[in-house]
Amino acid sequence: MNKFAIDGREMAYLDVGQGPVVLFGHSYLWDSQMWAPQIAELSQSFRCIVPDFWAHGESDPAPQSTRSLQDYAKQILSLMDHLSVDQFSIVGLSMGGMWGAEVVAAAPQRVRAIALMDTFVGLEPEVAHKKYFAMLDTINTVKHVPESIVESVAPLFFARNAEQENPELVTMFKQSLRQIKDQQAEAIVKVGRMVFGRRDLIDALENFTLPTLIAVGSDDYPRPYLESYLMQDCIDGAQLVQIPNAGHISNLEQPEFVTALLSDFLGKALH
Repeated sequence: MNKFAIDGREMAYLDVGQGPVVLFGHSYLWDSQMWAPQIAELSQSFRCIVPDFWAHGESDPAPQSTRSLQDYAKQILSLMDHLSVDQFSIVGLSMGGMWGAEVVAAAPQRVRAIALMDTFVGLEPEVAHKKYFAMLDTINTVKHVPESIVESVAPLFFARNAEQENPELVTMFKQSLRQIKDQQAEAIVKVGRMVFGRRDLIDALENFTLPTLIAVGSDDYPRPYLESYLMQDCIDGAQLVQIPNAGHISNLEQPEFVTALLSDFLGKALH
């Protein structure tokens, strides 16, 4: 992993391959390794830059100055300046799509294309907002992820039959949640509040004029198809694809399908 120092903290990132630059954003509670199946193939045609979000993977907790996904978008633009990358495309899943859209809003002239996967850039619906903030408050108080939360959160990330079809993936994710403790728990909570308390970017989508792919798992419970449809409706010419037999982490449940989808989209948008 490479490291980039900004605002007194170190951001870790992968930088693999050559060609047009594609910046990847991972989901909350995951890290850059989430994209391994896609990077293995796409790095043969593209330069793939994959940061670990603050408090995830090998990145430090967020700097004091990072209070929102807008702040993080500015830090990502600083990373791109540091790497002397003027123009790039974005592939963002869940939280990655949320900050990816903030990057487009902040610097539309620099982003060539965007894939928004299993994400929603409007406000978190009120019922979900209350539920997630209650969980975050609990984690912040006890400084770890209680087993009851592990068992209720894990199913949100996968298709209904994932326990049978992809048991290693589900087990690995539960283990990663159980390892979050102490200062990392506080740092993860801070990020969660940025994600679930994000600003409403729906109106800003109407100004997006870049090639846009919106993709969503057919079994994505936290980010249902309707949200993706609402985003597509706002962006002229956006393509909407449903990923079969996949939940929220669609790129790991259907890696071949998603890699082919992204390869086709980026190939057409950038060549």
